[in-house]
Amino acid sequence: MTKKFTGRCACEAVKFEFDKNPDFIAVCHCLDCKKASGGEAATWFGVPSDDFTLLSGTTKAYSYVADSGKKLDRNFCPDCGARLYTSNLESFPGMVFVQLGSLDQPQLITPKLEMFVKRRLPWVKPLGLPEFSDMPK
Repeated sequence: MTKKFTGRCACEAVKFEFDKNPDFIAVCHCLDCKKASGGEAATWFGVPSDDFTLLSGTTKAYSYVADSGKKLDRNFCPDCGARLYTSNLESFPGMVFVQLGSLDQPQLITPKLEMFVKRRLPWVKPLGLPEFSDMPK
């Protein structure tokens, strides 16, 4: 049975799927997300690991220690370099954080909050969502 949400990298070598509607959907302005995304912010959301299925391809994981001091793995397509998801998060065991832009239908998911707004660049307009200076508790 096809899952509700599907995603893939730019070259379509890596494909994944999941069913559950995410609860935690963030636009993050932290320095880690800026560096990882190459943009002003990154939009990502949490999916339970047991709902996330890699359908094809193999990702290359880049192990990283975030500003929090906790480890995580950023997963990329080794062919096209697209960043797809983050796994093995010490801060969030049992979760996979999916990059919104990797979804086939990103319009199905709407951010619920902005975080690390203390790092938001002055020319970026607030989205009118709940704002957090740091990681929400």
